[in-house]
Amino acid sequence: MTRPPAAPGAAGPGAAGPGAAGPGAYVLGVDSGGSGLRVALGRVELPGPLATTLCAEPVRTGPGGIDATHLLDQLLPAARELLDRAAASATDDAPTSEVAALAVGAAGMATLGDRLRSELPGALAHALGVRRLALAADAVTAYAGAVGQRPGAVVAGGTGMIALGTDLMEWHRADGWGHLLGDSGGGAWIGRAGLDAAMRAHDGRRGGSPALLDRLRAVFGPAEALPGLLYPRSDRPAVLASFAPEVAACAGADPVSAGILRQAAGHIAEAAAAVCPTSAGTEVEAGESGEVALTGGLFKMGEPLIAPLREELAQLLPGARVTTAAGDPLTGALRIARALAAGDLRLPHHPTMLFVPPEHGSGQRGGTAVRDEPRTE
Repeated sequence: MTRPPAAPGAAGPGAAGPGAAGPGAYVLGVDSGGSGLRVALGRVELPGPLATTLCAEPVRTGPGGIDATHLLDQLLPAARELLDRAAASATDDAPTSEVAALAVGAAGMATLGDRLRSELPGALAHALGVRRLALAADAVTAYAGAVGQRPGAVVAGGTGMIALGTDLMEWHRADGWGHLLGDSGGGAWIGRAGLDAAMRAHDGRRGGSPALLDRLRAVFGPAEALPGLLYPRSDRPAVLASFAPEVAACAGADPVSAGILRQAAGHIAEAAAAVCPTSAGTEVEAGESGEVALTGGLFKMGEPLIAPLREELAQLLPGARVTTAAGDPLTGALRIARALAAGDLRLPHHPTMLFVPPEHGSGQRGGTAVRDEPRTE
């Protein structure tokens, strides 16, 4: 693939763009999800974080989407605490530091982030003097943490499952539609399939697994009581996903459990193939294509899932490199902030997936399309 020419003021790979932050400047990365708000402080010229902190209360979501005020009420004290700690430990001859860039990755940003996009740029510029800002969907920060700024694909698997890929021109998404419409191969999908096999064994129907029925009883109690325990719950996807490790634990000796994981691996591989640049025959520069990174708690199940997934990927994406994510979404947010500060953000901008306000940007190309369907061109 030939890269498009850089827009006026944009930096090429490895180069600092005009107005790039000087030595000693700070960057902040933020990861907002169901378990709370995490914040990392780093420097432009140094890899990794200097320090991190956790705000244990998840950011509220209401009728207007993600609550920008609630996010700021947690982020600003956390950021100031990290900056104060860094200043206290800095050497006397350390340069006076600024917050050159900040990147926020948030679950629901793409569909529920209107208030964040309208309110955060001004508020953060006023409170922290932030020069450059990026607001990203958590799948994008997961990509940046796993792959960096190279073409490729990432599969983020947990309770749900989403695949995201880019050729550095546009984003391509597959699945992530929730447990009723998709998330095929994710934790809730595996857990639900395992419980179905257990109930089949309870009833004497074909496709049942006595091993999984034993695990159902050990985890939830009598099989007949499971509907009453499950259906009233508002967190049904998480409850279903809690049974996925039981399926993995049985897979070595139980062919039904092994079959469920192979089917899950097939779904995951199909999503990865739908978004990976190589699946469209795209020619990319040497060393920059064919990577599929796996990230998220789903893959902690290990070889019972990973082994069939590698086999499925080898069939659908011959020659692709399957890797374990080098970093998590917080790492990805910090990487995006560092690239912004250096004038070298090469991941595609997008109005909702990776939003960089023009007044805070570096002159790089603006929004691009995100595609939700497999590519056929």
